[in-house]
Amino acid sequence: MWPVSNPPKSRENSITRYYIAEENLVGNVKERKEDYDLMAAVMIGLGKEENSNTDVLKLLNILLSTETGSKDKCQILEKEFRIKMTQMLESEVSLMCNLSKGVEEKGIEKGRQEGRREGRQKGRQEGRQEGIIAMVSALRDLEITDSIILDKIQEKFHLTEEAAKMYL
Repeated sequence: MWPVSNPPKSRENSITRYYIAEENLVGNVKERKEDYDLMAAVMIGLGKEENSNTDVLKLLNILLSTETGSKDKCQILEKEFRIKMTQMLESEVSLMCNLSKGVEEKGIEKGRQEGRREGRQKGRQEGRQEGIIAMVSALRDLEITDSIILDKIQEKFHLTEEAAKMYL
């Protein structure tokens, strides 16, 4: 089972099963279904619980929601689904909520790290370009020829001739 928390609108509140089927492309072989149909995947497209058109989808939307706390989930399970809450079941719901919160927080932190890394990389790139432009300007102020400037840019910044020419 694979719950999808933010599916496209067309897949919200849906449950789809994918399975292996026999199809003879050449020849006519017949296997018993139980010999090849050993795996199935079930995709659960979550959506807004108020738009859930079946009890099972509503239940899954509530249980897997990151916006509803464990106490609220327990109350909804008791009130709407008449599921008797025991201490064990309450602790399982709480654990599940904390787990999904942890996964969400890890995802947010990973996104921040990637954003900082990309920002640093872009900053270095921009700084390097500004350095090359400043170097070209200073060498031109000293009336150094473009061919020497081109050689210096290639040497100092490890650029191809084509890339270095863009700064002239």
